[in-house]
This record gives sequence, C-alpha cells and structure tokens, in this order.
Amino acid sequence: MSVIVGEDGLARPPWAARDPLLRDYYDTEWGMPVRDERGVFERLSLEAFQSGLSWATILRKRPAFRLAFAGFDPEIVATYADSDLERLCRDPGIVRNRSKIAATIVNAKATLALRESGGLAALVWSFQPARTPAPRHLGEVPTTSPESAALAKALRAKGFRFVGPTTMHALMEAIGIIDTHLVGSHRRGSSGVWPG
Repeated sequence: MSVIVGEDGLARPPWAARDPLLRDYYDTEWGMPVRDERGVFERLSLEAFQSGLSWATILRKRPAFRLAFAGFDPEIVATYADSDLERLCRDPGIVRNRSKIAATIVNAKATLALRESGGLAALVWSFQPARTPAPRHLGEVPTTSPESAALAKALRAKGFRFVGPTTMHALMEAIGIIDTHLVGSHRRGSSGVWPG
C-alpha cells in the first residue's frame, strides 16, 4: 500500500491515515530528530515495550508510562528497586511485562554508564547510515538494516536489554536517524536530516 490522501489533503501511510492519535503522532513527532539523552531513553524504552504489540497500544499508554518511569529520567529509573519493579508489574496503566520493566531499569543504569563515553544519544546517532531508504509503499519499508543490527550489538555489549535489530530499526525511524516516510508522504524529508 502506498500513501493515502486524507480529508485535509495530506498524504500519509495507511498506518497513520485513520486513527487520530496515530495521525497526530505521525504528523508532529515520528521521524523528527531526538538527540537528548532522556528523549532517546524514552523512545528506546517504549520501542522495547512495543515489541509484540501495536504502536497504538503504546502511544495510548504513554502518559502512564511517563508517570510510572518518572518522565523517563534515567537517573531516577536507575534507582528503582525490587519494590518498584513489583509496583510497576501491578500498574494497569502500562504494559505489565516483568522482563520489559526490568530491562527498562537495567537500561537506565546502562544509560548513566554511557555518560563517560559521550552518552546514549551520541552512541545511537553514531549508527546513522550514509543513505536512507526511499520506500514507495509499505512493502518496501525495511524492518532491519546492517546499522540497526550493529547498534543492537553495541548496546547489548554496554549492558542494554530488549534492543534487538528490529527494535533498534524502529528506534532509528522514530528519532529521525533514517527517513522511512513513504515517497509522496507530506512528511518525507521534513526532519531536516535527509532531503525529501
């Protein structure tokens, strides 16, 4: 499927064409550069929680996630103890997956450790490829890349969890490292990182 032109005259991919929440996320946030530690940590965490679920589910729960994880402040999340893990496993506002919650706490600690060598955002952005895909329809949008596989490997070596190549590819799309907006979408090239 290629882009769908909405009632507002703007072309979007099918996943962002109907649900108002997804449309707003697509129009204002998805694919825009995120280069700060907290922003990258939040997106990395949410992409891990999304694994096996729909993005709409995560987006609807994002306010509760932000509350549960102290606005994704890695300094605070890194201090979470077993009692916090148990509390979060009972929180109906978030995805109550013990492994993913525990990984978020571990990843916060790993994020703090990266500060000595430039930080999480710098590490993640160092895997920006020389070229970005130019998909014309959804079937041409890749779900992994050599760069996302290398990023996943690098993060695992630094102690991160739930950072597989597919999840890292989704992160790279979400924070503007690559531009997988469909050719013809009103958002193609809008990040300022890649030409349209």
